[in-house]
Amino acid sequence: MIQVKELTKRYGNHIAVDHLSFTVEKGEICGLLGPNGAGKSTTMNMMTGYISATDGTALIDGSDIFDEPRAARAKIGYLPEQPPVYPDMTPWEYLLFVAQLKGFAKPDRQDLAKQAMAQTGVTEVRDRLIKNLSKGYRQRVGLAGALLGGPEVLILDEPTVGLDPKQIIEIRELIRSLAKKHTILLSSHILSEVAAVCDKVLILSHGKLVACDTPENLAQRAEGQNVLIVTALGDEKTVRGVLNSVEGARDVAFEPCLDEGAVTARLSYDTGRDLRAQISSALAAAGCAVLRMQNETLSLEDVFLELTGDRVLEDAEVLTELPERESSAEDGEISAQNNEEEEEKDHAGDL
Repeated sequence: MIQVKELTKRYGNHIAVDHLSFTVEKGEICGLLGPNGAGKSTTMNMMTGYISATDGTALIDGSDIFDEPRAARAKIGYLPEQPPVYPDMTPWEYLLFVAQLKGFAKPDRQDLAKQAMAQTGVTEVRDRLIKNLSKGYRQRVGLAGALLGGPEVLILDEPTVGLDPKQIIEIRELIRSLAKKHTILLSSHILSEVAAVCDKVLILSHGKLVACDTPENLAQRAEGQNVLIVTALGDEKTVRGVLNSVEGARDVAFEPCLDEGAVTARLSYDTGRDLRAQISSALAAAGCAVLRMQNETLSLEDVFLELTGDRVLEDAEVLTELPERESSAEDGEISAQNNEEEEEKDHAGDL
């Protein structure tokens, strides 16, 4: 249903999205996961045709978003991070307006608006001004606008951002129910959010795809190794040598230690083994008495950090030579992440 092929977006010397390729099958809920600034919103804006791509393309049910934009957009319901709702309208007025923008015939607009409200649970507030609604209801109204007309594909950018726990649960349940009739791509920087609702997870780091798997397989990866934290008397050089000599121990790193004359080391090893006795004996033999030893199991969050935390953007990295029609900052100097946020604001009202 969705095919992204070598999708790339450059701003001067900065690559916001780097040759991204993936597919989403019909009826799947796919999560686009990554830290802030990873390129999630830029990817979605390109997929929906709001901004151009430097290279590559995206196919929506066989229609190329750049070569056949009208046909591709007709199959997409898009909810930006900030719902493009008008605060002085009621949900009913807003949805009739959206139906008009989408080109539906006047006799059909009321039925389509009623269906979208029923799907998203906003019928009871249909005649209240949107500005007087809670953020959760405003999010639902924005989702109703994206759903209006029954598009095959829903693209949702951070659909639960800023909501309280009860509203988050409600929106998650709503998204799961929509997957019965729609293919859904949603973005988030919260791993638990994606794991709770998605069939497949795509992890982005600085525009690159670093993982593509099911939440279950990612969990198995997390369960495949343990972490041991050891505090022992001695210096780093001696303790490192001892730990590296223990078969099965790897990735030895040191953390700050408050105990005088001691160091704290962190290392990993495969699940199914218990290295505590071996490490304790080896350290004792080297004259490094063990003060504390704590076993930890890696979580999904640890896997996420492992995949996305190995690179950081240079502080000096700024955008230059922006195409004139996409530049939104004075003098053309803006960081890649800020430029992404500006693009979201520019296009939030385009629904």
